[in-house]
Amino acid sequence: MQWTRYWRAADRPLEAMHAHFTSHRYHRHSHDAYSFGVTEQGAQAFRCRGGTHTSAAGEVLAFNPDEAHDGRTASDDGFTYRIVHIGPSLVAELLPRLPLFRDPVVHSPRLADALRHLHTALQEGTSLARDEHLMHAVRAMAAHVMPLPAATGTPGDPSAARDLIEAHHAEDLTTAALTRATGLSRFALYRAFRAEYGLSPSEYQRQRRLREARRLLAAGRTAAETATLTGFADQAHLTRWFRRCYGITPAAYARAAT
Repeated sequence: MQWTRYWRAADRPLEAMHAHFTSHRYHRHSHDAYSFGVTEQGAQAFRCRGGTHTSAAGEVLAFNPDEAHDGRTASDDGFTYRIVHIGPSLVAELLPRLPLFRDPVVHSPRLADALRHLHTALQEGTSLARDEHLMHAVRAMAAHVMPLPAATGTPGDPSAARDLIEAHHAEDLTTAALTRATGLSRFALYRAFRAEYGLSPSEYQRQRRLREARRLLAAGRTAAETATLTGFADQAHLTRWFRRCYGITPAAYARAAT
C-alpha cells in the first residue's frame, strides 16, 4: 500500500515529505530548491546527470536546484524515504557560497542522521528546533558539495528560449517563437536546451507551470483556479502532472502548510 505525508512551511521555502511507493513512478522533473532525502527501506532508482543511479536503505539522495531527475522503485516491496526541499535563500544564510552536490547519491551516515532529525523537527518540533536542525543538516550537507562554477556562455545558448518560457509559461508558446528568440534551428534549440537544463522546452514549460501552481495553491487558490491560471487544460490535467512529478495531489499540497 502506498502512502505519503507532506509538510511545508507557510512563510519560507522549506518542505518535507515522508512516503512509501510501490508502483508510483516520478516523471522527469526538477525542483527550485536543494532536495536531499534518505532512503529508509527498499531501494529507489532514478536517472540524473546522464546516468542511472540507485539509492539503497541508509543512502542519501542529493539534487541541486533545477537538476532534472525521475524516480521509481528498485525493489519488489517498494521503497520508503524522507526528503526535504530547502530553498537556496535559506542555504545562502548558512553557507558562505551556494553549493553544488558532487554526486546524486551520497554515502554518509552523518548526513542521513541529520536529515532524519530535521525531518522530525519540521513535523513535530518548535520553530527554534526546526532552525537548529536545519543548520545542522546544511552543515552536514556542506561536506559533500563544491562551489558552483561561474556561468559561461556556450555556442547555441538557449537562455533566450528559457527566458521566454519563464515570462509566458501559461501561454501556448510555439517552437517558432523560441527559435526566433534564440536564432537556433529547431533541432539545435532542442539539443542545446536539453543539454543546458536537463529538460526539453516543453518539459521545462510544464515544470514552470507546476512551480507556479505550487505557489498559487499555497496562497489559497483552488485547484480549478490554479489550473486555469497556469495554463493546464483543466483541473484533472493539473492533478495528473502534479502527482506524477511530486507524488501527491494539489489538494494534499494545499493542506500541508503549518
